[in-house]
Amino acid sequence: MSTDSRFVHKIWQSEELMKMVDGGVPFPMLSDAGGRIGAVYGVYEEAAGVDIRGRFIIDPDFNVRAMEVLTPEVGRNPAELLRQVKAFQHVAKTGEVTPSGWEPGRPTLDPGPELVGKVWQHWKP
Repeated sequence: MSTDSRFVHKIWQSEELMKMVDGGVPFPMLSDAGGRIGAVYGVYEEAAGVDIRGRFIIDPDFNVRAMEVLTPEVGRNPAELLRQVKAFQHVAKTGEVTPSGWEPGRPTLDPGPELVGKVWQHWKP
């Protein structure tokens, strides 16, 4: 989502994204003309009329579970976004917790008082 119009998104998809990602981005891009949604999430920069680059992981109950806001000169990491989405899905399904850098198939931790002060015994990065 950005403050760009849907027409700018269409050109960006055909002239840029299709050349970087085979088939282009496989989901619709949304337009936040006027920055109303960006303002709600605290990323709309009114003086410039743009949303600051950020990403938000929102669960099915509409709770923000993670967010990252970066200034334009630093790019975001799609692989990290997907890793975090998979981790949140795993946590929701199993009740386990995922340690730093967790990837699907790697060990998880069972939360509880017996884990306090002993994470180092159960998790090796």
